[in-house]
Amino acid sequence: MSRRIRVLVADDERNLRELMVRELGRKGHEVDDVGDGEAALARLQEASYDVVVLDMKMPKREGIEVLRELQALAEPPQVIVMTGFQEVSTAVEAMKLGAYDYLTKPTKIEELDIVIRKAAEKGQLVRDNEALRAHAPGGEPASGILTKSAAMQAALRIIDRVAPTDSAVLILGDSGTGKELVARAIHELSHRAQRPFVPIHCGALPREVFESELFGHEKGAFTGAVGTKPGLVELADGGTLFLDEIGEMEPDSQVKVLRALETGTFFRVGGTRPRRVDVRLVAATNRDLAEAMKTGAFRQDLYFRINTIAVKLPPLRERREDIALLATHFVGTTAAYGVKRLSPRVLAALEAYDWPGNVRELLHAIERAVILSKGEEIQPEDLPPEVLGAPAAAASPGGSLEQMERQHIVATLRQVGGHRGKAAALLAIDPKTLYRKIIAYGIAHDEWA
Repeated sequence: MSRRIRVLVADDERNLRELMVRELGRKGHEVDDVGDGEAALARLQEASYDVVVLDMKMPKREGIEVLRELQALAEPPQVIVMTGFQEVSTAVEAMKLGAYDYLTKPTKIEELDIVIRKAAEKGQLVRDNEALRAHAPGGEPASGILTKSAAMQAALRIIDRVAPTDSAVLILGDSGTGKELVARAIHELSHRAQRPFVPIHCGALPREVFESELFGHEKGAFTGAVGTKPGLVELADGGTLFLDEIGEMEPDSQVKVLRALETGTFFRVGGTRPRRVDVRLVAATNRDLAEAMKTGAFRQDLYFRINTIAVKLPPLRERREDIALLATHFVGTTAAYGVKRLSPRVLAALEAYDWPGNVRELLHAIERAVILSKGEEIQPEDLPPEVLGAPAAAASPGGSLEQMERQHIVATLRQVGGHRGKAAALLAIDPKTLYRKIIAYGIAHDEWA
């Protein structure tokens, strides 16, 4: 674990308890202590711990009773039982009740430290698996960045320098310029690379749903909350949280995000117990945040918190030397639709177009061309009409992209015989998202049947 392990020591022997607190603190752990079983249960209701070091013989509530109650919690901590040599049978019972391990007194601090670290690792794996099941993310692309552009290479040099640090990074650029790809590169070049990279689009969800996704919720927190669900912040613990299009975040959500970033603590929706995480923040926006601050749409304090290092990505029209490079790469990545190549006339058309939707629009155009092309070589007529003639200024970027996406969905459905699951997999989106897009675009069954 990259952050300090949170440990609660519950033991009625004051001198031993204070010794463990002091020595475990020297080992780098964050340690609290209580002197009896009731105090242990009360503390665990107030705060979260990775590991509890639990003495079996305590006043008010014995350790075995505390352990039974802990196992009833939705997310119990890992428990290390401390027992006298003559009480090994009690320790065995504790293991059956879910304790991670037991140690007999007197215990060497070095041995206890090793067991605590192993228990914390197990607990982290359990939390990661639960969060992954709750959010069920699909496969994510690799963070390879192809460029010949001097402006893009300058941005990559900044990325190389900032990635090994824990500084917050703000990625600026038009929609479709590759901001998430850069965020992934920052994560993969950091010391957090073995921990999760967790993206969330701040403008894609209403405020209530956004906060539940980001911070999680407790059972019964709202209608439909039939169980406890960890949030994306918890999934990102030890790793990188990517807040995409942060300029779209609602002001009241901005307050909660700022508090979580500054304190490392947050509350689940409907929760009363603070939770602590260690995340590296990378944010991105295509908005002018300075202007948004003037109108009150974006908080100044949050802006200064996320803007430690800024990376500006140039639009594709300012890096035309990358168009052929990227187009050829995308033809290779879409080989599942058929092995194709770009004709010279197609390359000329691609390089002449201004790409208002940037790299994302180029990717969609190539995918469309690969799917619709009848031969092994892609021809100009396989490209979207706006690429062939209409300059960027004469076309509506939003409208053309929506039209292109609609055409791409129809072509994909046609390719797989209308099988929505296969179409969603080819489109790299969730089947539910595909269903919503079919409804939103008014795509009729006879268009692909």
